[in-house]
Amino acid sequence: MTFNFIKESLHNQEKKSLSPHATLSISGTRRKTPDNIDTGYRQSFSIDVDRILHSLSYTRYIDKTQVFYLIKNDHITHRVLHVQLVSKIGRTIGRFLGLNEDLVEAIALGHDLGHTPFGHDGESFLSELCHASGIGYFLHNVQSVQFLEKVERKGEGWNLCLQTLDGILCHDGEVHNKELKPQTCKTFEVLEQEINMKKKNPQASLMPMTLEGCIARVADTISYIGRDLEDAIRLNLIKRSDIPEQIVRVVGNTNGKIVYNLVTDIIRESFQKNQISFSSRISEALKSLKSFNMKQIYLNPAVKKHSKTIKGLFAFLYEKYIKDIEKGNEDSVIFTGYLQDMSEKYIKGHCNEEIVRDFISGMTDQYFLRQCPVETREILNLN
Repeated sequence: MTFNFIKESLHNQEKKSLSPHATLSISGTRRKTPDNIDTGYRQSFSIDVDRILHSLSYTRYIDKTQVFYLIKNDHITHRVLHVQLVSKIGRTIGRFLGLNEDLVEAIALGHDLGHTPFGHDGESFLSELCHASGIGYFLHNVQSVQFLEKVERKGEGWNLCLQTLDGILCHDGEVHNKELKPQTCKTFEVLEQEINMKKKNPQASLMPMTLEGCIARVADTISYIGRDLEDAIRLNLIKRSDIPEQIVRVVGNTNGKIVYNLVTDIIRESFQKNQISFSSRISEALKSLKSFNMKQIYLNPAVKKHSKTIKGLFAFLYEKYIKDIEKGNEDSVIFTGYLQDMSEKYIKGHCNEEIVRDFISGMTDQYFLRQCPVETREILNLN
């Protein structure tokens, strides 16, 4: 029995068992072909999962903020748990809808690789710096693709499938949609156009090219909306009784109930359809819950108490590393810890500001703080 025979059997099994709306693994499209690893027995999107799991960017998830940063509590959600939850929820929905679980998993595990240290606050701070420098706004979904295509493997990238990269780029879980219908027939050229469009206008709307990408997008929302409530309750920022009754009646007031009700509604509303949908009742409750979380959690002054200091540190490091590159200061950590052995293709293909953007956005929270002046730890009460 040859490897080709095994793969062909798996392809045939997909054709028989998956929904006619599913993305078959045989349709996976890469920039560079042939890719030697594709000659083995693994299918294309399964390969993407493995490559993402073995990326350096994935390893750094372990110390990246989800919502709450500089919190001394081991039970608060970090980015690494969030992406695992997105993957599990997404694959559960995908299984019941007869879609490609490997593609859902690849998108889910890779969707937040581009997140900065200190979560969305860090993303906002770095975006201001990047825009002021003339390289466009910074968005973590765009940066996730940047890492996988142009930074990983010393600038060679992982050569992932278009469908995986598209799902990662279009995963906007913060945007509320009652329905998501795939925008099919995309190409790598369209991917580049959409990346450039988002850099110019962060509010530009994107839609995944596959149902699996749509699932990953809703799974992102489902994975964080109730979990953030639980974290906020654990930190005494809100009480469970604060959640509005009209929301509780529809989706519940615990993470478990919220996840179950949202997942069940999607499966019921989307089964055998070429779109992913919530019912009107659930959609309105979810939209209200997002608004509640925004006001009571994400914009809570108690969460933002260190934001001014962190913003100043982003500006400090951004300017410092640009000067280090300009001066050729090879003792700087941007040379010793990032640019060393980087491919000529990467160095020639990126200006100094883009190199600094990539370096800072890839940092974990603690690595970022270690690059800052010693007195910073005293200001942030970290000693």
